[in-house]
Amino acid sequence: MNHRLADLCRALKVSASGYHAWRQREPSLRAREDTRLAVIIAAMHHEHREAYGSRRLWRVLRLRDVPCGRHRMDRLRREHGLSTRRRRRFLRARSALQRTPAAPRRVTWPFAAPAPDRVWVGDITHLATQQGPLLLAVIMDVHSRRVVGWAMDNRQRLELAERALQMALQHRRPEPGLILHHDRGSQYTGARYRAKAEEAKIQLSMSRPSMPYDNAMAESFFATLKLELLEGPAYATWDDARQAVFEYLEIFYNRVRMHSAIGYRSPLQAERDYQINRSVS
Repeated sequence: MNHRLADLCRALKVSASGYHAWRQREPSLRAREDTRLAVIIAAMHHEHREAYGSRRLWRVLRLRDVPCGRHRMDRLRREHGLSTRRRRRFLRARSALQRTPAAPRRVTWPFAAPAPDRVWVGDITHLATQQGPLLLAVIMDVHSRRVVGWAMDNRQRLELAERALQMALQHRRPEPGLILHHDRGSQYTGARYRAKAEEAKIQLSMSRPSMPYDNAMAESFFATLKLELLEGPAYATWDDARQAVFEYLEIFYNRVRMHSAIGYRSPLQAERDYQINRSVS
């Protein structure tokens, strides 16, 4: 239904000349600044895989010397529909049947370590592809949250866990006494894996039966990875998934992604800061 402008102005109790003046008026300085900031915020939001909440994204703005208050940033995010991806909450129960005796539980929640390469955690998950599931094994340093070893395979092989451990040992060369915590999966309770850990003078630690919270840090990492990397259609091939995981772990997660638990720093920055503080002291 069409109405005359004069009738609309009369109904809204505004003058026709005032309406025309509003239409021709240039945007205010603040409105133009809001437009500029919205473009920057949207770019950073997508650059960090739509994963950062208000605090992390605002810290990115501050690190890049973009003057913007946090409340203003929140308002612009709402106005432009820049919402954070939400993590799906789930528990993964495990069978209590264990043929091989497990190692004792040497670490408990909340996990903590005074320095890098004192405590590692590791686990295995499935990633969906159109060719079928792809398995990913990772080992993470508790102190810095850095992924220090990882391996992928399209079959449930015992060597998968060994390859992730071998990568971590080659890159980090930890001192004797490091604690490596896993769940009670057969990949970790097998004789070969135990022998490899013993050769490196690593103390194995394992979760209690059917207690995923005993390995909460590894479970949380996989939830983050799937949220930030795998949201949407499955990858077409195993090679596509391998390439995406490599870029996520080695380029984004270890080098860029902020963690609130380590002072809103990336794992790499946390390790650099530790080495600087150590050399100073």
